[in-house]
Amino acid sequence: MTDQKVIDLGTRAVMVAMQISAPVLIAALVTGVLISIVQAATQIQEQTLSFVPKILMITLAMMVCGPWILQIMTEFTKELFNGIPGVTH
Repeated sequence: MTDQKVIDLGTRAVMVAMQISAPVLIAALVTGVLISIVQAATQIQEQTLSFVPKILMITLAMMVCGPWILQIMTEFTKELFNGIPGVTH
């Protein structure tokens, strides 16, 4: 296995990790910002208030984007397994 193949594999792995984590992280980020704006506007400074909406939005994001995430992970795994014979040469 050449150095370039290792770098390409690592780059692809990082890209897949970013793709599969993006929907959940974006949902949590948007929910957190919206809850922070509401807390600032109403002057309710309760720390635990943001947890329930974040958990609900993360669950919703996983339900909506779950099949897409599974497809990306399956394709990457197939690429890895198909590339195993090329590792020895």
